[in-house]
Amino acid sequence: MKGTHANLSKDFITGSDKTDWHNNALWFLRAKRDIQRDTIEDWEKLRSTAAAIKDHTLSRLPEYLQTFEENAVKNGMQVHWAWDDKELREITAKILKDNNARSVVKSKSMLTEECGLNPYLEQEGFEVVDTDLGERIVQLRKEHPSHIVVPAIHLKKEEVSDTFHEKMNTEKGNASPDYLASVAREALRKDFMKADAAITGVNFGVAEAGAVVVCTNEGNADMGVHSKKTVIHCMGMEKLVPGYDELAVFTRLLARSATGQPVTVFTSHYRKPRPETTEHIIIVNNKRTDIFADPEFRQAMRCIRCGACMNTCPVYRRSGGHSYHHTVPGPIGSVLAPFYGKEKNKDLPFASTLCGSCNNVCPVKIDLAGLLYRWRQKLTDETSSDMSKKIGMEVGSKILKSRKKYDLAGSVFRWVPKGLLQSGLNPWNVHLPDGRKGRVFPEVPKESFRQWYKKNQEDS
Repeated sequence: MKGTHANLSKDFITGSDKTDWHNNALWFLRAKRDIQRDTIEDWEKLRSTAAAIKDHTLSRLPEYLQTFEENAVKNGMQVHWAWDDKELREITAKILKDNNARSVVKSKSMLTEECGLNPYLEQEGFEVVDTDLGERIVQLRKEHPSHIVVPAIHLKKEEVSDTFHEKMNTEKGNASPDYLASVAREALRKDFMKADAAITGVNFGVAEAGAVVVCTNEGNADMGVHSKKTVIHCMGMEKLVPGYDELAVFTRLLARSATGQPVTVFTSHYRKPRPETTEHIIIVNNKRTDIFADPEFRQAMRCIRCGACMNTCPVYRRSGGHSYHHTVPGPIGSVLAPFYGKEKNKDLPFASTLCGSCNNVCPVKIDLAGLLYRWRQKLTDETSSDMSKKIGMEVGSKILKSRKKYDLAGSVFRWVPKGLLQSGLNPWNVHLPDGRKGRVFPEVPKESFRQWYKKNQEDS
């Protein structure tokens, strides 16, 4: 059983310097992205082209899905369709059982995380090893990934060292990244050798070729696919592009937006099974047709899961991915989450400043801030009301409508002890339930701005 998002979030936010460190680490990725953007003269045209390609593909999605399946089958691939997370789990387990596979090496796949594949397979008696280093770290810690590209970004190297010492008997206190990576590499090589099957995620599906494309920096997907006789690719139905010309647009955008690289170290194309090998593609829906059917939110299906919106979001950077209690965190996760349960995820669209920074970096030009604002309107009307929020808004509205009440309220707050204000902050802050407990109330100024301005005007 993995640690809950709430507990992980509380531990993260109450850490002494964790939030500042996390903020800086993600802003480093954002800065690298900006450097790469500036190396391409037609960057904005590239973004617009990518958005147009995605919109075109979505407008003919059934046709492209059929074309993809037909070409994949011609290539020797076996194609399966999973309506929801349950079917993905069951189809995967059946393929493994039919091929007498009991152990699996798996590359990064947020889709399988979304569908709860790992715990299901483990309950069915399979051994599953995540081979992406970040994924392996959080798997050993029995945690959820906190980011879709850098899943262990919430952990410092000292914490990784402690985990490796506990789980793999490494040198206690040795937090050298080179040492830890070397130990992980040696252990994972043994896992690759003994595994019976490989599972990968899919970054892109190419309809005209019936091929899947997987982008990694560690080569772990290739290690699994090229060494196993049973291979399974799990692909969300929105990952399709029409052909290789269109694919080239996205490979120029993906790594630059995600980690500030010109391209991922490995961009692997899987088209035909090797001799004496069975290779399967599972095309997954799991609420995607609900998003597809909603004209207001369909553009969210353009997402290529680069994580750029998370790297720039001021709320995500300081609260961490576990604050979102949803598989995909950050702005795009907050747009997608209500489709997986409006009531349980109604708080997430409010976990945003609506500053629009996510819009500025999204490689496929999703209007994330606009969609979050629209969700706020819809969820306020379509879900149960939060009395604490309702009362707070009514009181605030009355204060803000009256200058006398506003001045009086300001005077009162300036005399209330800070400790009392801090103790009252948690119950009334409803916007980010898992992330609010570590927030510190700022120092209250001794005078209002109006008082300060009046005094300084008289002095001058």
